[in-house]
Amino acid sequence: MDAFDDLYAANAKFAQNFGGSELTGRAARGLAVVTCMDSRIDPLGLLGLKPGDAKILRNAGARVTDDVLRTLVLAVYVLGVERVLVMPHTDCGMAKVTDPDVHALTSARGVDTRSLEFHTVRDQSEALRHDLTRIRTSPFLPADMPVAGAIYDVRTGLLKPSDY
Repeated sequence: MDAFDDLYAANAKFAQNFGGSELTGRAARGLAVVTCMDSRIDPLGLLGLKPGDAKILRNAGARVTDDVLRTLVLAVYVLGVERVLVMPHTDCGMAKVTDPDVHALTSARGVDTRSLEFHTVRDQSEALRHDLTRIRTSPFLPADMPVAGAIYDVRTGLLKPSDY
């Protein structure tokens, strides 16, 4: 059995009732969400959205990296995004390690990752403040664009809006 056969089979079943062919690729609700890759997070479901409503940007720790900024520029100027929510979460693995920890883990397996920055999160609130500031002060994005942050609680399903 191929490592991906289960996924291809599930996709064939999904495609039998597929109803998204009318979507345009634009964010129908004008929203971009930056969140973590954690599999406990269902960004559409927890925000009451459906496919086509928002652009979902996911990475380890929900960090606003250079690539996230690049993607937000495209989302704003090409794909109808008018507001951004940065949404990290509780119990995040990125808050449980440091960059040196990750380098040591990979080095123990013979992989040198010293050229990579993992953007681990020592203080989640401070990281969120930094990332919101990074979007709000970007010269590439509209200065008046609404930008908010909220921490998703993976145990309760609730969002705690940030004061920043």
